[in-house]
Amino acid sequence: MSSEQKKSLFVQGSILALAGIITKIIGFVYRIPMANILGDQGNGIYSVAFGIYNIALTLSSYSLPQAVSKLVAEKIALKEYKNKMRIFSHALVFAVIAGAAAFALLWFGADFLEQLYARQGLARPLRVLAPTAFIVAVLGVFRGFYQGHGSMTPTAVSQIMEQIVNAVVSIAAAYTLSMMYSGSDDVHSWAAAGGTMGTLFGALTALLFFIGLTLMQRKNIRRGLKGGSAVTDADSVIYKAIFLTVIPIILSQTIYQIGNTIDDLMFSNIMASKGLSDAVVGSVQGVFNTQYIQLVNLPVAVATAMAASTLPSISAAYITGKIDEANARINSIVKFNMVIAIPSAAGLAVLGLPIVSVLFPRLTEYRSMAAMLMMTGSSAVVFYALSTITTSILQGSSHMRVPVIHSAISLVIHIVLIFALLEFTDLGVYGLIIGNVTFPFIVCALNMRSIVHVTGHRWDWVKTFVRPGIASAVMGVLSWVIYALLHVMLGGNVWIPLLAAVFAAVVIYGFLILKMHCFTKKELLQLPLGGRIAKLARM
Repeated sequence: MSSEQKKSLFVQGSILALAGIITKIIGFVYRIPMANILGDQGNGIYSVAFGIYNIALTLSSYSLPQAVSKLVAEKIALKEYKNKMRIFSHALVFAVIAGAAAFALLWFGADFLEQLYARQGLARPLRVLAPTAFIVAVLGVFRGFYQGHGSMTPTAVSQIMEQIVNAVVSIAAAYTLSMMYSGSDDVHSWAAAGGTMGTLFGALTALLFFIGLTLMQRKNIRRGLKGGSAVTDADSVIYKAIFLTVIPIILSQTIYQIGNTIDDLMFSNIMASKGLSDAVVGSVQGVFNTQYIQLVNLPVAVATAMAASTLPSISAAYITGKIDEANARINSIVKFNMVIAIPSAAGLAVLGLPIVSVLFPRLTEYRSMAAMLMMTGSSAVVFYALSTITTSILQGSSHMRVPVIHSAISLVIHIVLIFALLEFTDLGVYGLIIGNVTFPFIVCALNMRSIVHVTGHRWDWVKTFVRPGIASAVMGVLSWVIYALLHVMLGGNVWIPLLAAVFAAVVIYGFLILKMHCFTKKELLQLPLGGRIAKLARM
């Protein structure tokens, strides 16, 4: 793989990663006032509804961007341009059918799910999310088509637009409905339903963006059909390829989502059987799903974006027999992810309390719990990032079933472990934390072992894991000392010490990573702004 190809891979991945971070930041910003509007009980209803919605999305659409991008990239590598467009059109048909099924599940099954989860008022937000599942299914095909061409910019722009609309509508609708039904016993349910309206309108905005973009690009798309192979696959062949690509990705992602919603289900029912009130259970679930999970997911967004950008390139490399090129991409992408994920986990662990205090100022009752969850469970960042990227690597190398098997093994262990911790111990929500760490750890360990076996790849343990770990530990200790000293000196102020500690952490970690030579000069030059970083490393 040439230096320019590597740099292009990192640039495209960085574009999508930056968009992912921006959308997560927007998500944090709007979730703060919305969390305060919903309250602990409203957040509990909202988070459980989204857990169910995510399962429906996984079954209908989460797999489509990855599957379509993989198949489109392979056809482009083989110069089968007509088949590339046939994959796009046939995938749209698949998306309409799958999206309609997800809509029916959420709309007509809302009352049943409300009873199953023992969460009064759950049906309202589920019915708002029902049409969203259909829209996102179709949207996924458009995103996968452009990603398959190696262009992550349309997906990045659409994600930012989607999240901005989501933020504005969610806050406005949640506030309006909470005021309208302030005297009702169902006020938390109505507020949660308002919060989900932003998701619907955000997804619709993104879909309209892609439709408009595709209409503007129709002449270029037609020109792109000229030349290349004259091979035209039969409809049955294309649908079979889509099905055989989508299903393993669906199964792999569904297992992740099932794990989350089974946790919610077991936690609600077991805690209720132990005498905890519905309000307390809902509040604790809100803390776990809103404060802990949201913060952990922010750095994982980088791995998700890199996985999306890596899948088409690895698929193209393997389909054309360029094994060494594929292995080079694996090494670069995993190292880049770990250099981000490991310090993120360390930062959340040591600065969890001030971060929660700043982001959720009105949610004070369970603040110490949220900080403790962050401290004990932040390592999940590393394992989720690693499991995400290694799953994408295996899928890109056409070993589609392998990560599914690994996820299934981990899920079985996870369910048994969580049930035992909740039923036979008094750990409560900390039992969920243990499961949230062990689940991705088992998946990534199995995935990494299989990557070595099926691709011949050799992990650079020292530069990829050990050195970033040492640098992160030093960074974590020093940033905590800086925060603690300033916190005392400024009479308990949180904002200034936190900002100073975060800034110091970035500088300290960046300096250590460069001085410990985690990246060679050649690798640095392949990164975005790599020339400037290389100059800093020589200083």
